[in-house]
Amino acid sequence: MEISITADVFKLAQVFTISRGSRTEAKVLTVRVTDGDHQGWGECVPYARYGETLESVTDQIMGLPADVTRQTLLDRLPAGAARNAVDCALWDLEAKRAGKRVWELAGLPAPKPEITAYTLSLAEPAEMQAQAAKHAHRPLLKIKLGTPDDMARLEAVRKGAPKARIIVDANEGWSADVYADLAPHLVRLGVDLVEQPLPAGEDDALIGMERPVPVCADESCHDRDSLPGLKGKYDVVNIKLDKTGGLTEALALRDAALADGYKVMVGCMVGSSLAMAPATLVAQGAMVTDLDGPLLLAEDRDTPLLFDDKGVHPPSAKLWG
Repeated sequence: MEISITADVFKLAQVFTISRGSRTEAKVLTVRVTDGDHQGWGECVPYARYGETLESVTDQIMGLPADVTRQTLLDRLPAGAARNAVDCALWDLEAKRAGKRVWELAGLPAPKPEITAYTLSLAEPAEMQAQAAKHAHRPLLKIKLGTPDDMARLEAVRKGAPKARIIVDANEGWSADVYADLAPHLVRLGVDLVEQPLPAGEDDALIGMERPVPVCADESCHDRDSLPGLKGKYDVVNIKLDKTGGLTEALALRDAALADGYKVMVGCMVGSSLAMAPATLVAQGAMVTDLDGPLLLAEDRDTPLLFDDKGVHPPSAKLWG
């Protein structure tokens, strides 16, 4: 089997800002695995927050043996972007060899569309209100926050989109005191969920703290090994394939999290439809689906995912799986 990698760049429709910085393009790695007759592919987004670069992830992938399988991959690479792209490519290859869809191979029901959040970039309150008004027709908006001045932004978004459901992502940007002060206002403004309010290394402060709005672990939850450290702090876990290291672990994490009493959110990095395609399988029945990466792009894969009023649809066989 041959493994090849290309670095691809997708321009964003507009500048995308979170508390850690801004970007104008999505830089991804596309991995292809070929057995001579069939080719499978997958995509990952190396993330600096986890010490990943395009170069380091490429080195991890190119160090794999030619006979790697989904089973041996779990021992060869840690959870992260490199393993994700290879795992998803191997699933795609297996489906093409078998002439079946991935969900059939995984023993899953045929997936259906899921309503997805649409993310509003961090900006000044007036701009965020304008963004919210522009997208007020969407059923679920996600707000990027994580600064000392977030109350005005939250009020502005609710004013711009009075009927939309809202979730908030602080990207580790709040302190325990800031979160405690904001929590009652999250309730007042009808926020459904707050994602990673405190830094992952400081989230013990959530133990014993009132959580009037469900709190979701993002940076604090990568794979099944993360679950024991979340007890008493979180109500929901955010499953992202670039954190779990692929579809294989993502499905296992979903089952384990649900068994432990957590609800599930399925999220994404900013990538193309190829990156979102496997995640649509994990998102079935999730409390929150946040797979809007392609909606933030100015350009996408040749056979993109379909987004409509029913949500994000599962991929066509031409795209993946």
